[in-house]
Amino acid sequence: MSRIGRMPIAVPAGVTVDIAENNKITVKGPKGTLERVLPSEMEIKNDGAVITVSRPNDLKRMKSLHGLTRTLIANMITGVTSGYEKVLEINGVGYRAQKQGNKLILSLGYSHPVEMIDPEGIEAVCETQTKIIVKGIDKERVGQYAAEIRDKRRPEPYKGKGIKYADETIRRKVGKTGKK
Repeated sequence: MSRIGRMPIAVPAGVTVDIAENNKITVKGPKGTLERVLPSEMEIKNDGAVITVSRPNDLKRMKSLHGLTRTLIANMITGVTSGYEKVLEINGVGYRAQKQGNKLILSLGYSHPVEMIDPEGIEAVCETQTKIIVKGIDKERVGQYAAEIRDKRRPEPYKGKGIKYADETIRRKVGKTGKK
């Protein structure tokens, strides 16, 4: 049986979980509300403080959906209680970021500044000119927006210039050497 799917999900105080027909789950918490339609084959039981997910049979598809469904519910609960954040770092001479309202303006060595508007429910904060923190309650959307920001100038392997995640390591390459 799925080790992750078997684990019960604890529902902290101040969080309400509603399960409608076709496994439409609504999680309300101190930071906001998240909704998601989960696979209808999975059986989700809410026993007040604990949620359990079970599968109908042992087909390969059901096994893979079992762990996924449980993790998605756990991520929704974590999102509405503590939220998610991704930290991005900018390396490179003259590369910087700044905020103007809900616009993130990046100077990345192009002939023009790159402007990005924060999606609804997600906020990008410039702690310094070289550090961006993307915050939100939906793990998937926070990761997606952080990836879109990183895509504007990915880190290159020779000097390490570009936008990288704070926990990411860049595999460096040795540059070419001159003739003797």
